[in-house]
Amino acid sequence: MEIQPIVIGTAGHIDHGKSTLVRSLTGVDPDRLKEEKERGVTIDLGFAPLELPDGRLVGIVDVPGHERFIKNMVAGASGIDLVVLVVAADDGVMPQTREHLSIMGLLGVQRGMICLTKIDLVEDELVELAEEDVRETVAGTFLDGAPIFRISAITGEGLEAFKDALYSAAGEVSPRPADGVFRMPIQRVFSSKGFGTILTGIPVSGSVKVGEALEVLPGGIKGKVRGLQAYKQKTEVARAGHSTAVNLSDVSHKEVRRGCILAMPGYFRAMRMVGARLTVLADLEGSLKDRAQVRLHTGTAEIVGEVVLLDAAELGPGETGLVQLRLEEPVVCAPGDPFILRLASPLVTLGGGTILEESRHRLKRFKGFVLEELGRQEGSIDSPGDLLDVMLARRGEELQSAQDLSVEIKRPLDETRNLLAELASRGTVIEEEKSQKWLHIENLEGALVKLQEGLGAWFEKNPLRDVAPVRELRTLLGYEPGFLNFLLDEERTRGGIELEAGGKVRLAGREVALDESKRELVEKIEGRLEAAAFQPPSQADLAGELGCAESELEDVMEMLVDMDRLVPLKNGLFLTAAVAERARTAVVENCGRNDQLVIPELRDVLGTSRKYLIPLLERLDLEGLTLRQGGNRVLKKR
Repeated sequence: MEIQPIVIGTAGHIDHGKSTLVRSLTGVDPDRLKEEKERGVTIDLGFAPLELPDGRLVGIVDVPGHERFIKNMVAGASGIDLVVLVVAADDGVMPQTREHLSIMGLLGVQRGMICLTKIDLVEDELVELAEEDVRETVAGTFLDGAPIFRISAITGEGLEAFKDALYSAAGEVSPRPADGVFRMPIQRVFSSKGFGTILTGIPVSGSVKVGEALEVLPGGIKGKVRGLQAYKQKTEVARAGHSTAVNLSDVSHKEVRRGCILAMPGYFRAMRMVGARLTVLADLEGSLKDRAQVRLHTGTAEIVGEVVLLDAAELGPGETGLVQLRLEEPVVCAPGDPFILRLASPLVTLGGGTILEESRHRLKRFKGFVLEELGRQEGSIDSPGDLLDVMLARRGEELQSAQDLSVEIKRPLDETRNLLAELASRGTVIEEEKSQKWLHIENLEGALVKLQEGLGAWFEKNPLRDVAPVRELRTLLGYEPGFLNFLLDEERTRGGIELEAGGKVRLAGREVALDESKRELVEKIEGRLEAAAFQPPSQADLAGELGCAESELEDVMEMLVDMDRLVPLKNGLFLTAAVAERARTAVVENCGRNDQLVIPELRDVLGTSRKYLIPLLERLDLEGLTLRQGGNRVLKKR
């Protein structure tokens, strides 16, 4: 039998006939608990399948109406697509009628109808008054203008007309899409003999097949799907919008409770802070204060915490604001999830709204950049591509993998990669090909400005230098090596710099201007080192011989290294480029004669000693001319 992936829910005050109505529609008693049957009061959620005239099945969830069980009502309401507001003609609109109506609106329910029950118990005039009361109550809500059906579950009056209208309305509701990553807020947990742990609920995204692995969060307990049922019918696939039972192996029913999430592994995480948009109920008495102690209801979870108002000193009735919820226990949610907020004590519904982010940090109040980022996030909630765009922009100057981003937006990896490719084609993101990680173009441009400013500052501090060492830029800018290399490659592509061997960066068009004294010092340095050949003086000795400050000498010699006119050795020794080239020629000839380097022979040819020869040979190893092989050196094959 085909299942229409929508869920119909009841709402209304206690003892107004919600469960009786469900029994009349489906033949199933939604009150499953012994206490419920004995007291005639719905305490927990009840479920029943409803067969449409065309043979398709939809689910009905019956919620408790007593104020003490609002948390159970919210747990069931989180998966509702179409609501039936039930009002008894003999009572009229009551407190939980209004509260349930408000909760449904805050949870984003947009379609519904109204049943005026127990019409057999009152005179027609009272029925008229009750209907007028209902119309006034729903005015301005999502049920404004919804049809009202007068029915009696005892006599059957009006029941057929209501059924026809309900069937028609159910057929018009758009089925929930099954895209995204599988996630099911858990409503019930029990153990079945011969099967093991059974978890039930209404998946809010994605689909799952028999044999796939799932995890329970918080806790991260993993198990495999042994079997699936949708509306008590065995199925190989369960999807969003199905009232589903999952037989999960390797998980004890004692480790799971209502409020947990059953999900595809690796995509969801338990967080103690979330950012959100909150709307306060219009009929709330008083205002919501900053740091108020509250109860968060989202999915089937109920968690105590505090609400931090980010853009207002307080929120009055009907007002909306950005908030951060800081919780005593972790919650598992996703951007776009609806939520209800109630006072921790007394239990009064304050309002509700939409979760915008899983917060990594405490958000500061009245900070422009915080409000701007949350506002951008809010504007992208309904589009995975836009959400990915905003998420990547908020990650700042840090390369992000497609896998990490798929977790952020709660979409499968392949879909995330396709979304990244689409954003790249629009020029809003860029991929670092070596790592296959991504960066938002806004952050790239900001990082390139910092790179340019860093280079400018470095060369201002070192006016005689022709190139800047990459290692010094890394220290100056504080970037990771991979990220800095990515920036340097991008800046080179744009023509701003040239990259040279040995980890050096040259500004495009930069020329070092030397005054007369510096040109004279250059001539003296090169002349002295050329004469010293393979026994060069140290920088300190050279500065003393030339009568200049050692710091001035060091600046000029570094400039000559940049210009490839000097070759640095270890221990602060330098050779002129011509002298270094004579050494390379001698080493090649020595190895050619002997098949390996004979050091005493080389020492004699160069007219030097071990003190100078060892750093010279280490330099040639570094350049790739020679290679240590055992206790000998040989020419490196090219």
